[in-house]
Amino acid sequence: MTDVWDLLAANHFAAEERRILSLFDEPDRFSAFSAEVDGILLDYSKTNIDASARALLIDLARQSSVEDRRDDMFSGCKINATEGRAVLHTALRANDEQDLVVDGEDVRPGVASTLERMRVFCQGVRGGTIRTPAGKEFTDIVNIGIGGSDLGPAMATLALTPYHDGPRCHFVSNVDGAHVHDVLKNLDPTTTMILVASKTFTTIETMTNARSAIMWLKAGVGAQTTGHLAAISSAVDRTSAMGIDPDRVFGFEDWVGGRYSLWGPIGLSIMLAIGPQAFGQFLAGANAMDRHFQSTELGQNLPVLLALVGIWHRNICGYGSRAVLPYDQRLSRFPAYLQQLDMESNGKRVTLQGEQVERPTGPIVWGEPGTNGQHAFYQLLHQGTDIIPTEFLIAAEGHEIDLREHHELLKSNCLAQSEALMVGRSQEQALKISAKLGFTEEALHNQAAHRTFPGNRPSVTIAYQKLTPFNLGALIALYEHRVFVEGVVWGINSFDQWGVELGKELANTLLPMVRRGHADDKDSSTQGLVAFLKS
Repeated sequence: MTDVWDLLAANHFAAEERRILSLFDEPDRFSAFSAEVDGILLDYSKTNIDASARALLIDLARQSSVEDRRDDMFSGCKINATEGRAVLHTALRANDEQDLVVDGEDVRPGVASTLERMRVFCQGVRGGTIRTPAGKEFTDIVNIGIGGSDLGPAMATLALTPYHDGPRCHFVSNVDGAHVHDVLKNLDPTTTMILVASKTFTTIETMTNARSAIMWLKAGVGAQTTGHLAAISSAVDRTSAMGIDPDRVFGFEDWVGGRYSLWGPIGLSIMLAIGPQAFGQFLAGANAMDRHFQSTELGQNLPVLLALVGIWHRNICGYGSRAVLPYDQRLSRFPAYLQQLDMESNGKRVTLQGEQVERPTGPIVWGEPGTNGQHAFYQLLHQGTDIIPTEFLIAAEGHEIDLREHHELLKSNCLAQSEALMVGRSQEQALKISAKLGFTEEALHNQAAHRTFPGNRPSVTIAYQKLTPFNLGALIALYEHRVFVEGVVWGINSFDQWGVELGKELANTLLPMVRRGHADDKDSSTQGLVAFLKS
C-alpha cells in the first residue's frame, strides 16, 4: 500500500507543472478518460490524471480490497462495525432475482411487503379513497423529519417536479419555529396530512415540530387530528401513543442508515408526489447502478472511477474541497444532499481499527446550481488562490420543450465553465485584450494581471439525457457508491456518525440553563451568551 501511495505522489510531482490541456494532444483523450452506463456519462478527461496515474489508482483500489468490501456490503455482512450492523439500503431497490440475506434471513419478503403497503397507501391518498375524517381529499402532505429523513425526500421531490401528479408535498426540518410556521401558515389543516419521519420517534427537532403541527391541526379540525397523521418509524409504541393508526406507520430495518433511506418508507413523500409507477422507475435506476457497480471491472466502473478521481484530488494533490455544480435548477438541493452523504459518511479521523488515519479523509463538499453560481463564487474557482475540483452535472435536454433556447444556453454555460477552468487565459492573451481596450504602459500590465486566469483547474462532468426518475435514482446511487469506495480506500467506517452525538448531549444539558438564563458550571463564553440571549 505504501508503495502505491509513493508512486502516485511521484507521478503527481513529475507532472506538477503539466497543463491538463496538453493531455488532449492524445486524440483519444476523451474516449479513454470517460465511461458510460445506461445513458449516464462520466467525463474525467479534464483532470491531470494520465494513464499511469489511473493504473496506480486502480491498483490502489484493488490493494484496498474495494471489490471484497463491495461484495461484503451487498451480501449483508455487518460492515458497519462500530454499530454491529449490515449496510443493505441497496435491498430497498433490488429486484426479485437478487439474494438478500441478513443474519441468515432473506429480507426480500419484508422489503416487498413494505413497498406494497406504501403503494396501497399512496394510491389511496392520491386516488381519494383515503380521506380526512371529514371526508375531504388530502391536498397537501407535510413531511416532518431532519437529516436523512428530510434531505433525501426533499431533494428528490423537488428534482422530480415534472412528474408530480399527486398532493403537494412540503418539508419541515429545522427546529427553528420559523420553519414549521412558514410552511403551515398557507395550508388548510382540513386537507393536510402530517407525515412524521423519525426511526426512533425520539429525534428532538422532529418531535418538537410534530407537536407544534398537531396543535395547528387541532386548531383547525378539532379532535379529529389522528386521521390527519401518518408516520415513518420503527417505534410503534411511540407512534401509537401519538394516536397514529398502525396501518399508517411504515418502519424500516436497522441495516438502512438515515442518509441512505430515501429508497424505502422515508421516500413515502416522493411516492405520494410522483406515484408508485414513477417511484418504481426511481428504484430501478438505482438498482441499475448497483448492478453496474457490482459487475463492471474497475477501469470502467463509474462509482470507482469517480471515487479514484476524488482520492487523487484529496490525497495526492492536497485539495481539501470539492464543488458540486448541477446545471439543473431542480437539482438545487443536490449539493446539500451530498454534503450529508459525503461529509457525515467520510468525515472520520480514525480507522476501522480505532487508530488515527494516516492521510486526510473526506473533503468539504458544497455547491449551488449553475448558472447562479457563476454570478457568485465562480470568481474564486477561476482566480482564487486555492484550487477546488469541480463536478458539473448537465442533462442533454430539459423538460420544457417550449423553452429549448433556455436549455441550450444552460448547456453552453456548463461546457464553457469546465473549459475555462482548464484552459485559463495567459498573461500574453490578457495583454492583447487590455491593449485593445486602450490601456498602455503601467496601466496595461496592471489591467492584464487582473484579466489573467491561471487555468489548469480540474473538473469532471456527469451528463445524462434527461432528469427522469430512473436517471435521478442512478445518479444518487452513483454518489452513494463513490462515498463507499473512498471510505474503503481510507480504511474508515462510512456508515456511522458518532460525531453528531456530543452536540446533542450538550444541548440537552443546556436547555434548562437557557430557560432560566444562567449557566454557572459552564465556561465564561457560554455563561455570557446564555445571559445575553435570556436578556
